[in-house]
Amino acid sequence: QVQLVESGGGYVQADDSLRLTCTGSGSAFMSYAVGWFRRAPGKEREFVAAITWNGGMTYYADSVKGRFTISRDNAENTVYLQMNSLKPEDTAEYYCAASQSWGVGLSGPSEYDYWGQGTQVTVAG
Repeated sequence: QVQLVESGGGYVQADDSLRLTCTGSGSAFMSYAVGWFRRAPGKEREFVAAITWNGGMTYYADSVKGRFTISRDNAENTVYLQMNSLKPEDTAEYYCAASQSWGVGLSGPSEYDYWGQGTQVTVAG
């Protein structure tokens, strides 16, 4: 069992930056791939970024490529999502999730076994 807690959300202006943190419980966390997803009001949940268990591979949605960076520190059981040049359309509840999948892309919600409760990001235009 892995428990995930997100933090770092907030209210910012367009072009500002935020760093989200996903903290996982248990020593098994380091063996999981981790992804970030988001859900805006009235929209479907969408993939944002993912990182393999050892940080060797990262994946991004086209909408955030070049602006967001996912990284992890397994010694601290944390995964980060650095978000730069934020836009109003980035406004959403952001969730991290853990996956045992060894697949490529890691963009499908069904690949994930555990989910956090979410953290709200609001970007004013």
